[in-house]
Amino acid sequence: MPKVKTAGQNLIAVVDWRPSPASLNDITIEQAIIGKSARLKYFLADDADDFTPEILGARVIIVWHNTNIPAATIAKMKQCRAIIRNGVGFDTVDVAAAAARGIAVCNVPDYGTEEVADHAIALTLALTRQLFHLDTEAKKLGWKIHGMKNLRRTSTRTFGVVGLGRIGTAAALRAKALGFRVVFYDPYLPNGVHKAVGIERAASLPELLKQCDVLSLHCPLSAATRHLIAEKELALLKPTAYVVNTARGAIIKKTAILRALREGRIAGAGLDVIEDEPLRTAEEAATPNLIATCHAAFCSVEGMIEMRSTSARIAKAAALGQPLENVVNGVDPN
Repeated sequence: MPKVKTAGQNLIAVVDWRPSPASLNDITIEQAIIGKSARLKYFLADDADDFTPEILGARVIIVWHNTNIPAATIAKMKQCRAIIRNGVGFDTVDVAAAAARGIAVCNVPDYGTEEVADHAIALTLALTRQLFHLDTEAKKLGWKIHGMKNLRRTSTRTFGVVGLGRIGTAAALRAKALGFRVVFYDPYLPNGVHKAVGIERAASLPELLKQCDVLSLHCPLSAATRHLIAEKELALLKPTAYVVNTARGAIIKKTAILRALREGRIAGAGLDVIEDEPLRTAEEAATPNLIATCHAAFCSVEGMIEMRSTSARIAKAAALGQPLENVVNGVDPN
């Protein structure tokens, strides 16, 4: 494919999610990096059905979370060299279909490590210290500690991590610093990793689940991890255990965890992400012992600047026919 460098022909489309634009309808960060190397334009879309001919004709597409790009949409991209996911996860893009058309799919894997790990620990402490229950009681002008039996010393509790990548490691080290015994499960890591980090390793997911007081998920969403935590897995947890998810919603089967919470089979859950998000009904929202946040674990002023700067840098390289960072589907479009 020829290296087209004229801004008029070289469109970089930034596609944000219309229901909740994460960019706050602003592309000044991207513009400062891309400059005159390409023509930059901002679009809003609910999903791929809203992709205009101009988006489909772009040389590079930067796409925000919650906007799915299926194979049928990718087939209409005649000039595209790269699709860049503004974030860590790339499960919203059909990476195989993109690879078949020679389109690189890239992500930004390192921008929100600190924020997501902090958010996981914040949810953990909110659950284990019963902050929301205590807040509700205090604001009733009352003073009854209804959850006394749930308030336990962290040094007697086990913090279980599924997926010891960048964020999982950061969360594990934070939990360790708070006094938790930390155990992880990750079948893709070599032996000895637990010694380097100073935590313990479980040989299987069931082994981890049976000993957790807090289960914190930090793995990507894939065919192997979709509904990794469902009815069978939740049944292995202690009735006093908490589940925290700051990774991807569909790693946990939504109907299974909401039912487990309603029936008191686990003590609580802190979900920044949830399958088929956001929560869809008043009944879901009223689930007892559920803390839900708005897929916001990655958010901070600093993190957003870092993420957008990285994706803009990759987009500029793609538009100019230069080598790309963070390619997740093995495609070199040059």
